[in-house]
Amino acid sequence: MIARLIALPGNEQYEDEVLTELNMGRRAFVFGAAGIGLVSVAGCTTSNNSVEISAEAPPLPQNTIFSDMYAAKPDEQFPLPAIPYRKIKPRFYRQFVDDPTGERPGTLVVDTANHFLYLTYENGKAMRYGVGLGRAGFEWSGRGVIQYKRAWPRWTPPDEMIARQPELEPYSASNGGKPPGLDNPLGARALYIFQDGQDTLYRIHGSPEWSSIGKSVSSGCVRMINQDVVDLFNRVQNKTPIVVTSLPEPLMHSA
Repeated sequence: MIARLIALPGNEQYEDEVLTELNMGRRAFVFGAAGIGLVSVAGCTTSNNSVEISAEAPPLPQNTIFSDMYAAKPDEQFPLPAIPYRKIKPRFYRQFVDDPTGERPGTLVVDTANHFLYLTYENGKAMRYGVGLGRAGFEWSGRGVIQYKRAWPRWTPPDEMIARQPELEPYSASNGGKPPGLDNPLGARALYIFQDGQDTLYRIHGSPEWSSIGKSVSSGCVRMINQDVVDLFNRVQNKTPIVVTSLPEPLMHSA
């Protein structure tokens, strides 16, 4: 389905052409139910049927694939609260899409132009997540690998950040960093990006600041909704290749 103007309960109307929640839910459900592996298992196919939906469309059902996707996670080491996902543009919801990257299956691609992160699969498909990125002057691009990943990581701001923000000194490496928790800037999971064997100091990580998704406000790292970074963490392995680049804006029928 294509929605030219969609009104979400408790939210503004989005004039972007975006997939309706029900149709995106079907894509996400089909993908999740298939239990696809990172590289060796074929991807799912999706329907190209489209329907015009007016602003007067009835409210979306309260119990959907997305209400489950972004529900509270009470079993985490630090229980995660539910995300008010209806306040986020639907294009930034986790969803299975056609792969626009041209990268081989099993690659992470951060699209800095559109605030998306893709995990590529076979048959031209990819899992796409909305992300927050670094503000002007703090971006990084290039190729690297996910050297390792951590659940509920400790945050240690680099010396350059402490020089800019002296109030972070209590969390320096010499002071042991900031313990994991809901207020930790790295959130529930972190994936550490290396290039040519060296730590880039850039991370893909969770964030309690879900409202930063789709924006460029961070100090350079790739922010994700905590529920999304938990999902990504479970899909990728150490040494997964990553590309940080700028892609053309996706067609609305796949947005």
